[in-house]
Amino acid sequence: MVAERIVSLIASATEILCALGLRDRLVGVSHECDYPADVRGLPVLSEPKIDPGRPGGEIDGSVRALVREGLSVYRVKTDLLEQLRPDLVVTQDQCEVCAVSLRDVEAACAALARTDVRVCSLRPNVLDDVRADFRRVGEAAGVPERAADLVASFDARLAALAARTRGLARPRVALVEWLDPPMVAGGWMPELARLAGAEPVIVTAAERFRTVTWDEIGAADPDAVVLLPCGWAPDRTRAELADPSTAAAVRALRATRAGRTWVADGNAFFNRPGPRLADSAAILAAILHAGAFGAPPPAATAAPWGSR
Repeated sequence: MVAERIVSLIASATEILCALGLRDRLVGVSHECDYPADVRGLPVLSEPKIDPGRPGGEIDGSVRALVREGLSVYRVKTDLLEQLRPDLVVTQDQCEVCAVSLRDVEAACAALARTDVRVCSLRPNVLDDVRADFRRVGEAAGVPERAADLVASFDARLAALAARTRGLARPRVALVEWLDPPMVAGGWMPELARLAGAEPVIVTAAERFRTVTWDEIGAADPDAVVLLPCGWAPDRTRAELADPSTAAAVRALRATRAGRTWVADGNAFFNRPGPRLADSAAILAAILHAGAFGAPPPAATAAPWGSR
């Protein structure tokens, strides 16, 4: 069945839809959808219940409190959803902290006057799940052949990168996706690290992120550290690193003292399970293997921190 009016309630799905050539069918997006740039003018159907401008530690505490109470972190604008009259809504049921939950989307759709709205829910935990999501969205939207092409191009890019890093020294890297408290990235991130020619520390398999301490990261003694908080661009991460206690903890790491701690764009790349995960792996390879990959990645995507 071909979908003519599509709402995406997660940024990665918006990127998948646009990569499938379906930008013209998008009629609404989430508050986090910002790529490609021309989706920013579309109606926004979700909003956070927590002020995202608060310090990271306060955000973490508020999110945990909501989750403990079984409450949602985001609101769906049901009235606007009714006005847009979608025939397909794409959401996720992988993480209630990352985007609107499947439960909330199903409740919002059940409240609509029309009853033929389909919901396509994504659940990416590893790279194979991301590939499956490309196919799932393509099937739901009626363009399965485009999804097959997207998977093929995605795999070709990752295979080419793996070939370039094969035989290089494999530094041990800590991928940190939150700063207060520190959390080490799981899911597809250990796979990205290995494709980029590195070995992940602390979280080494496809499990969920792990909350740790900076002392635990120091004890793991990674050769490199990449700070890529979920939902944050590099400027926001650097602002959070202005906190004296966090800055002192990160500066104490051997990787930082050696000039091997980087701030990367976790919002646009690493934590967004869409087509740009291939770019994320390339950025990571450029960070870790500067001699083999020539110029470092653009400062807007990743830059060293704390060596001075």
